[in-house]
Amino acid sequence: MDNSNSTRTALVTGGNRGIGYAIAEELVAKGYKVAVTARSGSGPAGTMTVQADVTDFGSIDAAFNEIESKLGPVEILVANAGITRDTLLLRMTEQDFTDVLETNLSGAFRVVKRASKNMIKAKFGRIVLVSSVVGLLGSAGQINYAASKSGLIGMARSITRELGSRNITANVVAPGFVETEMTAVLPQEQQAEYLKSIPAGRFCSPLEVARVVSWLVGPDAGYISGAVIPVDGGLGMGH
Repeated sequence: MDNSNSTRTALVTGGNRGIGYAIAEELVAKGYKVAVTARSGSGPAGTMTVQADVTDFGSIDAAFNEIESKLGPVEILVANAGITRDTLLLRMTEQDFTDVLETNLSGAFRVVKRASKNMIKAKFGRIVLVSSVVGLLGSAGQINYAASKSGLIGMARSITRELGSRNITANVVAPGFVETEMTAVLPQEQQAEYLKSIPAGRFCSPLEVARVVSWLVGPDAGYISGAVIPVDGGLGMGH
């Protein structure tokens, strides 16, 4: 365990499954004090789970108050909570579109806004927004999701320009196809089709994303900000 991290408090939104769960687990292993927010379920062993809904600022504020009282101010924020409502453009309802934006993009804004108060005061902050290769590459049937994930890049770069001089970094991690519950349910032929387009010839493990996030929030990446780090096996090259 790296004891130099033990005074730092990290928060991972949507830390109850998939990529968020793996990120929380990795940060615990690195010695951080880790809280996760979840609408249901709980984070990995060694984390503090707080029920919260990123679509509601009151809920986020209450979660932060609880985390701050038990673990101290959040210095590392990983905005990972996300949903999909995939369907083709002509079938996509206003609700399908706004629900996804509300969670994936506005949700990130709410947690970043609440976390930044203490980060500015402390003159230290590490923010990682979990996007997707789809935000850069586009994907049929995912206009809402791609728009939300693409928006995170503009958000991180604006945070960097606004808060960079306060020793606060904001970066984006853009995973490709990751082995999670979401990809496991895809039909075999669809999975085979996706694999053909990935130069690495395999899906990503959640741990591979978690390790990139852990490096970005750690001491070796303090001069990296406004970057988009792909973890996609070469799928989105040049985007």
